[in-house]
Amino acid sequence: MKKLHDAVDRFAMSHPRFGIPGLIRYIVIGTAAVYLLIQFSSYSAVAFLGFNWGLVLKGELWRLVTFLFLPETLNPISLILSLYFTYFIGTLLEREWGTAKFSLYYLSGVVLTLLTGIISHYAWGPSTIYGAFYVNMAMFLALASLYPDMRVLLFYIIPIKIKWLALADGVLFALSILTALMRLDFLSALLPVVALLNFLVFFWTDLTETLGYHRRRARHQNSHQTIQFKSAVRQQQKKEAQQGYRHKCAVCGRTDTDFPDLEFRYCSRCVGYHCFCSDHIFNHEHFTRE
Repeated sequence: MKKLHDAVDRFAMSHPRFGIPGLIRYIVIGTAAVYLLIQFSSYSAVAFLGFNWGLVLKGELWRLVTFLFLPETLNPISLILSLYFTYFIGTLLEREWGTAKFSLYYLSGVVLTLLTGIISHYAWGPSTIYGAFYVNMAMFLALASLYPDMRVLLFYIIPIKIKWLALADGVLFALSILTALMRLDFLSALLPVVALLNFLVFFWTDLTETLGYHRRRARHQNSHQTIQFKSAVRQQQKKEAQQGYRHKCAVCGRTDTDFPDLEFRYCSRCVGYHCFCSDHIFNHEHFTRE
């Protein structure tokens, strides 16, 4: 997986002119146009746009592309919000990655979807794919990985970090797979899986580095040295609370509580830990034993 990730980065860097600038804009405009066509006719009137491998073999090659423009919902409010969010996500990703890598991300998701439809055709019989819902959802996972703490307005009212919406997105993927398997609808079960596979190829290194960081942090937090240090800090805090000060000069007895502006230091030449005020740090007899 890491080799694929590195190959993608190398390709994007060596072919900066690859791809379609503003690709997501054309996807959104095409989807809106198909929706308007449905309103003036019916959904069955645009069924010829769905991807069906059997019909592609008969010469209907446009189906390799036009299935992307079929709307995922016919509710006008939901569609407007969906198209706006898709455009927002796609624009941010292209700005972050550049046209080459973003186009590669989107197109690889499309190719994997087409391959899934072809496999389904030979494995379980003719079937049709309408729309690129999971390809677009995988874009959202990509955005959440890049900007986990970005805040968006849920329902245009509730501010929420995008990483929590991505978690909900992951749950939706899992439920989609489970419900499709329960219906024995293997094509619908595979579509979210290949979308996640595409996401993993592009973010494998980032995910492994994040997991490695959390593993190292947990190991450090539970290490013997850390536990001892935390215990020593707690004991010191308890001692300070009991005696009412933190530093006390071993010569004159002044404390940081009584003289908050006075500086206190520890002498490195004394045996043990002995604190002195700034007046006596260089003017005292060194301790030779504890």
